[in-house]
Amino acid sequence: MAEISDEALAELKETFAEHDVDGNGHITSKELGNALKAAGEDLPGYQLRELVAEIDSNKNGTIEFNEFIEMFKGLKSGKVSAQFGKVISPKSGIVSNEGKADAGGKHSYTDEETVAFVDYINSQLKSDPEVASYLPISEKNKDLFEKVKDGIIFCKMINNSAPGTIDERAINKNMKKGYRYVYLRHENLILVLNSALSLGISIVNIGAQDLIDGIQHLVLGLLWQIIRIGLFAKIDLNLIPGLVRLLREGEDPSILKTLSPEQLLIRWVNYQMEQAGDPRRITNFSGDIKDSEVYITLLRQICPNDINLNPVPLSNSLEQRAEKMLQNASKMKCRAFITPKDVVNGNSKLNTAFVANLFNNYPALDPPDEDTVVIEETREEKTYRNWMNSLGVRPYVNYLYTDLNNGFVLFKLFDEIKPGIVDWNKVNSLDSLKKHGGQMKALENCNYAVDLGKQLKFSLVGIGGSDIYNGVQTLTLGMVWQLMRAYTLSLLQKLSGGSDVIKDCDIVSWVNEKLSSAGRTSSIKNFKDPAISNSRPVIDLIDAIKPESINYSNVENDDLQNAKYAISMARKIGARVYALPEDIVEVNPKMVLTVFACLMIVDMQKTE
Repeated sequence: MAEISDEALAELKETFAEHDVDGNGHITSKELGNALKAAGEDLPGYQLRELVAEIDSNKNGTIEFNEFIEMFKGLKSGKVSAQFGKVISPKSGIVSNEGKADAGGKHSYTDEETVAFVDYINSQLKSDPEVASYLPISEKNKDLFEKVKDGIIFCKMINNSAPGTIDERAINKNMKKGYRYVYLRHENLILVLNSALSLGISIVNIGAQDLIDGIQHLVLGLLWQIIRIGLFAKIDLNLIPGLVRLLREGEDPSILKTLSPEQLLIRWVNYQMEQAGDPRRITNFSGDIKDSEVYITLLRQICPNDINLNPVPLSNSLEQRAEKMLQNASKMKCRAFITPKDVVNGNSKLNTAFVANLFNNYPALDPPDEDTVVIEETREEKTYRNWMNSLGVRPYVNYLYTDLNNGFVLFKLFDEIKPGIVDWNKVNSLDSLKKHGGQMKALENCNYAVDLGKQLKFSLVGIGGSDIYNGVQTLTLGMVWQLMRAYTLSLLQKLSGGSDVIKDCDIVSWVNEKLSSAGRTSSIKNFKDPAISNSRPVIDLIDAIKPESINYSNVENDDLQNAKYAISMARKIGARVYALPEDIVEVNPKMVLTVFACLMIVDMQKTE
């Protein structure tokens, strides 16, 4: 790290964030391929995987930031493949969609994303009187980075994307500059980060101070992940039954649950192209859309009959053509996220957002001819999936019962629980799983994952590697719950400094002792205690850990409202709570355990 200047390191971080399209801390071979393709280097999949393998030191099939730095060093020394140089800026050798930096050393994508996100925030929050004094945010003079510093805009955008995630009563509002302002602002940002985690957002290397300091690539990276959740929320079979029309011949509707939103959007675009009789197809939102021709056809196909679109001459320059296309999008009230330059340069992130916005407004998918049985994701499944994704696991988990079946996500979790427990020499690489005999190698990985569980004393009677590989739901959930529980308890054990395993009864004893020492009358017998259902023990415990943090006028006779307040306040004081309010009201013992354990972690950190 010492041989890279601070300026170059900052640019590397920005560039990594640009090509990490889903913002989860990893660049996949597909994301690398899109970046190379946008720069004129179209490589087949096997060559992309070979490129990734050159610098993939932990053999998980993706590039993390530390490996990205090594790629940069290797490129400078000639130790890695020259293809990486196809998207290198002349200033400091950093990957860029444009392949160059401006005179100030800033990559234009940062400015482009700032413009796009500012426009989106202004449009989404314009009717909220509580942020009227913040709006409109200007795209100039770092106005965005100033106005998000107190956390309120972030809180509002989280609730815009995932309504109800943050209880408004927990947000510090109407803050006046003074000695308490710094403290209140920091609380809001802690609430933001822990709420983001609960939605499956990876915030690796992002802290409250980074947001206060206005570190641009981190602010934009967090904003993108928040905006992405809202944009993709409607790409759901329950909301749009016509999504079944995106199935290929022989596919079952359940396959849609296994696809990422980006994959579904690509299928949607290609379906509309087919319906329009256009032979063109896309595989990405970078190189494949740079000439605007797909967009021109897409807009015509999904546009309602009462809107008249203008013809777009193909004889224009690419930027002129993109502008004409966007003028048609404006007629449909869908000109958002991208400029002509973003189209021509193939900015994958912003083009993905543009297409998602088109889908949300004009899905143009007729209902299925027959009723489709849709099995919704349960609260438990969603909580586990969000927990995994927030830790930055790869592959990204879209569907619990298919995305664990090569073992890699499980290995990442085991390594989080007990670093070094995974012997990577025993793990079949992602690349080997794509070759002949890959299914057997994936099963071997799952068997090894079960063996690791047994090493950690998991209760795995009747659970084998084949159950994980085949996605047997109850048995997979059994494994995943024990991973989440072990992860939470491992954090406690590290803080305690002891070698003894922390048991449920230890947490219960701590809860009651903490409540008693603070003069509270509430208590719990165990994690099934009905007294937990009104959230009073949780609320009192939060106030015992951080005195005067609870405004008791917000505590009602409504159990669900109390649970919402309790969870947001727990996150606000630093607890990484993944549980949902309903888990407390229903006294779900598994999730209740995690709530109290996370609060115990906060108290132990405070003591340290």
